[in-house]
Amino acid sequence: MFAMLSRYLDRFRQDQRGAVLVEMTLITPLMLILSAGVFEFGNLIHDKLLMEAGLTDAARYAARCNSQLYTDSGLAAINCATIAANIAVFGNPTGTAPARVAGWQTSNVTVTTNYGCQDTVVAGVTQYRSTTAQVCTVRASGTYPYTGVGMLAFIGVGPITLQGSHDERLIRF
Repeated sequence: MFAMLSRYLDRFRQDQRGAVLVEMTLITPLMLILSAGVFEFGNLIHDKLLMEAGLTDAARYAARCNSQLYTDSGLAAINCATIAANIAVFGNPTGTAPARVAGWQTSNVTVTTNYGCQDTVVAGVTQYRSTTAQVCTVRASGTYPYTGVGMLAFIGVGPITLQGSHDERLIRF
């Protein structure tokens, strides 16, 4: 009985036919997890870039928006911050869907039309080229709760909140 079992084990050790199957069984789960992780990371970066592009567009609009000009012309007053938030999220001033990033909302965007002013000349050194003594900026900032495709939740990483902002020099005409 022992001799027969020994013969089967020797034959099993010398047989190469099932080696590839065993190796693939060990490697396949690891490769699938790595591939899914690369896909998830790419999706996260894509959403972050779309969000930052929207914030850049919003800050540029808000830096040039002049609601007083509308009022002085006899037109209805506009809210530059609301329109800028619509541009950030939806890519248009009316706020019609779809959003640049699925699930991103205008409530997650803050547009500060008078973020801060800095002197153009400090200690005799010109900091900004300007015809005025100060240069003011506009800031569009936002957050986005990234939900992703589920790979991060699978490995136990909690929810990720993407953040971004863009400052633009105030140019009102």
